[in-house]
Amino acid sequence: MHKDEYDIEYAFIEAFANGLLVELNMHDLIDTATGKKSLQRIYRDTRFAKEKIPYKNHWAGSFKRATKQRRGGYYFHIEPGNTFIGGGFQAPNPQDLNRIREDISADARPLRKIIGSKSFKDTFETLKGEQVKTTPKGFNANNEAIDLLRYKQFLLIRRFTDEEVLSSSFLNKVNEVYKHMRPFFNYMSEVLTNDGNGLEL
Repeated sequence: MHKDEYDIEYAFIEAFANGLLVELNMHDLIDTATGKKSLQRIYRDTRFAKEKIPYKNHWAGSFKRATKQRRGGYYFHIEPGNTFIGGGFQAPNPQDLNRIREDISADARPLRKIIGSKSFKDTFETLKGEQVKTTPKGFNANNEAIDLLRYKQFLLIRRFTDEEVLSSSFLNKVNEVYKHMRPFFNYMSEVLTNDGNGLEL
């Protein structure tokens, strides 16, 4: 019944995603070919949902960084009253998660410097993501970096008001948020693509 309206709105979000992809490629190398390919489907998976509403009430998309030397990904979620820009590692595989924890356990100073910087705090406030409640298997509960070792997701999130989303500068602001993710991505990429002795995996 609302297909014509949907097509109009889809054209808007596709144009936004295309513009964002152009900006991202100015300062990073992105594997996602087009803005359209970044967009998530509008259909909800209702198999296990209590509410059987067939469609999402938000737009969302993600961009993958190119080559195995560039880890991390960019995400956007646009919804009235709940718009946010995200990035990081939502579901690292067990091997990657263990490598990250091993590096933090050995020396947490590089990561603490990044998440403690003014630009990071002003943009993302704190590192976010699910954490284990106790101590990760194989690590010492007395480790001075136990607060970081408990993370099993490593997410950077910046929220926007509806007024900011509707402003003409929104795309540029989103791109600036993505730029502020780079020190974190650079750190994680080095951890996940080197063996600890500077040799590429």
